[in-house]
Amino acid sequence: MKHTRNSCFIVFAALMLLVMTGCAPLVVGGAAVSAGAGTYVYVQGELKTDYSHSFEAVWNACERVMADMQAFDVVPEKEIGKARIDAVIENEKVRISLVYKARDLTNVAVRVGMLGDRTASQRIHDKIAAELAR
Repeated sequence: MKHTRNSCFIVFAALMLLVMTGCAPLVVGGAAVSAGAGTYVYVQGELKTDYSHSFEAVWNACERVMADMQAFDVVPEKEIGKARIDAVIENEKVRISLVYKARDLTNVAVRVGMLGDRTASQRIHDKIAAELAR
């Protein structure tokens, strides 16, 4: 009984240490990622990440990516603090959603296809990041 109690305490203490340091891995949608800048979370067919740029800068980068990838049937929707671009690229439906988080922090979610395609979504994120680096 005492051995079980000590084991539970050690496990609890270790978990608390990881949580309090902010380095605990997150398990989201079956994919494990660590918390912090430059990480991607793949949830329900959407690949999400935060960009350390203003909402307007990220919006403009997303528009340029759509043009560069020769998207058609492009439907942009923009409101205060959130935006969305629906389009078709290489015969796949694409949705890019933006959410304002802070002055220089914007969350972007990319979904390619009905169920989501992680590789294609990552390709679009890579292009957005490249546009923002210019």
